[in-house]
Amino acid sequence: MEAEKWGRRIRAYRKLKGYTQEGFSRQLGVSVSILGEIERGNRMPAEDLIARIAHSLKISIEDLKPKE
Repeated sequence: MEAEKWGRRIRAYRKLKGYTQEGFSRQLGVSVSILGEIERGNRMPAEDLIARIAHSLKISIEDLKPKE
């Protein structure tokens, strides 16, 4: 459940910023399949990846964090 919330927010911010999955995954240094699994909620992103995602999207981790 928690992974789904993270994934939805990551996907929403990625699309809002105009990144494709392929381009964004390349920027993060992960495979497209890993990013896809995260965005679908099948995989929980590690803390260091969450920090890289927030930095790449130019938002804070708090902005990215799912709301309760």
